[in-house]
Amino acid sequence: MFGKETYIQRRNILKEKVGSGLVLLMGNDYSPMNYEDNIYNFRQDSTFLYYAGIDVAHVAVIIDIDANKTILFGKDLSVEYIVWMGIQPTMSELADKSGIEKLQDYNNISTFLKNAKSKGRDVHFLPPYRAENKLKMEEWLDIRAKDLKKNTSKKLIQAVIVQRSIKSAEEVIEMEHAVAITKEMHVAAMQAAREGRKEHDLAGIVQGIAKGCGGDLAYPIIMTVNGQTLHNHYHGNTLKEGQLVLGDFGAENGMHYAGDITRTFPVAKKFTQKQREIYQIVLDAEEAAIQALKPSVAYKTIHLQAARDMAEGLKSIGLMKGNIDEAVEEGAHALFFPHGLGHMIGLDVHDMEDLGEDLVGYGEGVKRSKQFGLKSLRLGKELEEGNVLTVEPGIYFIPELIDQWQADGKYVDFLNYDKINSYRDFGGVRIEDNILVTNYGHQVLGPKIPKTIEEVEAERIR
Repeated sequence: MFGKETYIQRRNILKEKVGSGLVLLMGNDYSPMNYEDNIYNFRQDSTFLYYAGIDVAHVAVIIDIDANKTILFGKDLSVEYIVWMGIQPTMSELADKSGIEKLQDYNNISTFLKNAKSKGRDVHFLPPYRAENKLKMEEWLDIRAKDLKKNTSKKLIQAVIVQRSIKSAEEVIEMEHAVAITKEMHVAAMQAAREGRKEHDLAGIVQGIAKGCGGDLAYPIIMTVNGQTLHNHYHGNTLKEGQLVLGDFGAENGMHYAGDITRTFPVAKKFTQKQREIYQIVLDAEEAAIQALKPSVAYKTIHLQAARDMAEGLKSIGLMKGNIDEAVEEGAHALFFPHGLGHMIGLDVHDMEDLGEDLVGYGEGVKRSKQFGLKSLRLGKELEEGNVLTVEPGIYFIPELIDQWQADGKYVDFLNYDKINSYRDFGGVRIEDNILVTNYGHQVLGPKIPKTIEEVEAERIR
C-alpha cells in the first residue's frame, strides 16, 4: 500500500467531484475455478485499490459524502480460516493503513444501504463486472442484476475516470517497476527461443519471471508464431526457422500496476530481408508516434500519422500504391493495421475500461469512428500531462482478410494484391512501449528493452 495520506487525499478529491450522497466501492471476492475451495488467483478491483488500497477479499467501502466519513465493511477471519490460510491483518489494521475512520461488519451493508435509500439518499456505484458482486448489489440496492449497469452513477464514473487518468509520481514509480520486470521477461524469451521449442516453453519462462518478481501477469500471454492473429493465446505451435515470434505480455507488480510490452523477433538468429523490411517500417512508425506525444494532441491524430507512415513504407516495397493520404482516409491500410495505436494503462492493462471504453478513451465531444480498423482505436481524445498509454503499431498479413478483400475488389487503387499474396505466410510484427505524457512531451517508462534490429539480433545470438 501507499501511505494512508494518499488514499485519504484520493477520497477527498472524489467526494468533492461527486458532491453528495453515498459512494459504494465494491471489493472483489474469491471466484471458484471448478469447485468452491479451488479458486482463481485473487485480484482486487482496481478502483477499490485506488481509493482504499486494501488487497483482501470480502470487503467494501462506503463513502458518506454528506457526513464526511468513510466506512470499511469487512469481517475478521475465524480461527478455522487461520488454520488453513494463516494469520491475516485485522480489519482494524487495514482500515488504519487506509486512513478509514469507521469500521462495520460486512453483513451490515444491506441494512445500511436500504436505510439510506429509504431516506431518499443517492447511492452512487460503478458498473459491476463480477457475477458475485452483481448478485450482492441486486440484494443490497433492490435493483435487478441485469439493470445495474443502466443505473450506475454517471457522475461517479466520470469523477473516477478524470482522477485515475492522471498518474501521480508514486504511481509512475510503480509502473516503471512493472516495465522493468517486463523487460526481463522479454529478454528471456528472446534468448530462449530456438527451432524445435514450443510456444508454451517460452510462455512458461516469462510467467515464471513475473511470479518470481513478486507479482503476476498483467494479462494473458500472447506468444505466437501466428502474429497475424491479434489476440492469440494458443501456445501449442513448434518454432521453426523462417518464422517470427510475436510476444505481447507484461508483468503486474506487487502493487498491481501493469506493464504491457510487445516485441517481435525471428526464430532464426537473424531477420530475413523480407522480415527486416516490415520490421523497420513498424519500428520507424512507432518511434515517430512516440516523438509526437505531448499534451493537447489528440491520440487519434497520432494513430493516423502512424497509419500513414506504415502505408508509405508498404508502398516503398510495392505492397501499397497510389495516394497514401487518400488510402488512409478510406481505410485501405487497415488490411495490414486493423487495430488501434494504443490505450490507457495503469492499475488495469486497459485502464478503467470496466467503466466504459468510450468514456475513458474518447469522452465528451469526441466520436468514435465506425471505419474498419479505426473503430478499434481505444484512445482517441486529447492527451493530458500525467496520462500513461501504450504505443503499439503493427503490420499483419491475415490470409482470410486478404482473400475477402480481394474477392470483393476492395481498394484496388491502393493495394497490390499480387505482391501481398506472396506474404500470406509472413505472420505479423508489432512493437509496443509504455509512455508517460509529460509537460515537456513524453517519457518512455522503464529500462530500455531491445527493439532495433541490431539489438534484437544481439539477444538472439546469446
